[in-house]
Amino acid sequence: MMQQTSPTLGFIGLGVMGGPMCLNVVKKHPAPVIAFDLSETALDEVVQAGARRAASIAEVAAGADVIFLSLPGGKQVEAVCFGEGGIASAARPGITVVDLSTTAVAEARAIAAKLGAAGVYFVDAPVARTRQAAQAGTLSIMVGAEPELFAQVEPLLRYMGSDVTHCGGTGGGQVVKLINNALLFEHVAALAEMMVVAERAGVAPATLLEAVSKGSGDSFALRNHGLKAMLPREFPERSFPPAYVLKDLGYAIELAKSCGVEPKMSATAEGYYTAAVEAGFGAKYFPSIIELIDRRGS
Repeated sequence: MMQQTSPTLGFIGLGVMGGPMCLNVVKKHPAPVIAFDLSETALDEVVQAGARRAASIAEVAAGADVIFLSLPGGKQVEAVCFGEGGIASAARPGITVVDLSTTAVAEARAIAAKLGAAGVYFVDAPVARTRQAAQAGTLSIMVGAEPELFAQVEPLLRYMGSDVTHCGGTGGGQVVKLINNALLFEHVAALAEMMVVAERAGVAPATLLEAVSKGSGDSFALRNHGLKAMLPREFPERSFPPAYVLKDLGYAIELAKSCGVEPKMSATAEGYYTAAVEAGFGAKYFPSIIELIDRRGS
């Protein structure tokens, strides 16, 4: 696993969330951080902050004791770990891979088993909250790992997160993350419906949200997505779009069915976000489904 002295860290994937997470790691970790991304611009930013530039995944794997991954999904994690020049072929036995991406639970467990056969430890540690939280180092990180391994990676994860929760063994982090996301996406859809209802019934959306925020209908979704995006109808591109929602909801629905539960609420929300993509909202921030609901009912 990890050495007693400060380990050399690797970071692969410097996108919307990975970039600011890596910057926090570079700033706070006392030993070298080796970074790689296909985007030279993204890589330049973390190198200027003090990271070492790697020319390939294999170079990161050969030089790091712990490697963080922040990638779009399970297929990308699989490719980085086991593709040509991937981690499994270049890493020394005993290193640890910490996956900050959101993947299917079955994918996380399969990747862990396959890396384990190559002598590499694996931790699933998906993150929640916003890009702003990633920049501030205040993410919520949900971790699946055996207790001894969790104890070793927890201090490193706290470079990026103010809340780090041990959710059980391998895959446990992904279980909690997928449920968290499904609940959020469902709540945003329900809030969008009711905001449209309130306005058509003669109550201003701002008044609705102010009143509900003081009652039992208050929520994180209302205070963040409702007040900051749905009320002003501001849905920037390059934020979390409906296509990403559908990926995570698909994982959650797959998980529920594997547990013998028919996820009817998640399926309803999935229908809304699918319709949003089909209606041309695919690049907008996902709370833009309020405009889809408004348009449908007019």
